[in-house]
Amino acid sequence: MVLKTIDILKNEIPIEEESVIITEDVKAGLVLVDIINGFCTVGAGNLAPREPNRQICEMIDESTRLARLFCDKKWPILAFLDSHPPHKLEHPYPSHCITGTDESNLVPALRWLEKEQNVTIRRKDCYDGYIGSFKEDGSNVFVDWVKNNKIQTLLVVGVCTDICVLDFVCSTLSARNRGFLDPLEEVVVYSHGCATFDFPASMARNTKDISPHPQELMHHVGLYMAKERGAKIAREVSFNSLKKP
Repeated sequence: MVLKTIDILKNEIPIEEESVIITEDVKAGLVLVDIINGFCTVGAGNLAPREPNRQICEMIDESTRLARLFCDKKWPILAFLDSHPPHKLEHPYPSHCITGTDESNLVPALRWLEKEQNVTIRRKDCYDGYIGSFKEDGSNVFVDWVKNNKIQTLLVVGVCTDICVLDFVCSTLSARNRGFLDPLEEVVVYSHGCATFDFPASMARNTKDISPHPQELMHHVGLYMAKERGAKIAREVSFNSLKKP
């Protein structure tokens, strides 16, 4: 049997994924990272997929499912939307998700969230949602959201697994460890609720300034690095109501 590169990687740096059950007695919050047209809708921009992508479609479906469950329970949701002023580009990536364009809006499957009262939307102009939550007065939208909702367990989904999701998770875990996010205890990254982009080496050779980015490999690496920082990686997420005595 000939092993593929992804199989070798998974053997060398395996990830222990868990079945995570969120119960009614735990204050849980859901964070959606950049599930927007510019990263997820075919043909929507420079960094959008060029054709339908299985991993991205699964991420949207699972994120939508979780968002509906959280809204049914009136539990807090925070949606980060990548949104850049025209003069603020992110090297090495080309212009993307410019403020005021449809690229920086939620994908059609999630646009209904804009009308839900339990949903906070934060437009950010950098990879890291934690850093992108700072306002001019020094306050932080994400920190306030965690504290005001007394969130103990944070469930994270979105794109890209190894970039914006990972950066946000790493900053959040560091802040939790320093005591800046009490009462936050756990950060859970749902693997099927995350995705990254596919840019094989054959395409990268003909594109200036952008490195190869094989989707499956980088998705695995992103999850592995999040776990190494202290996040739980969930292969499935379910909810369980407390039984009355």
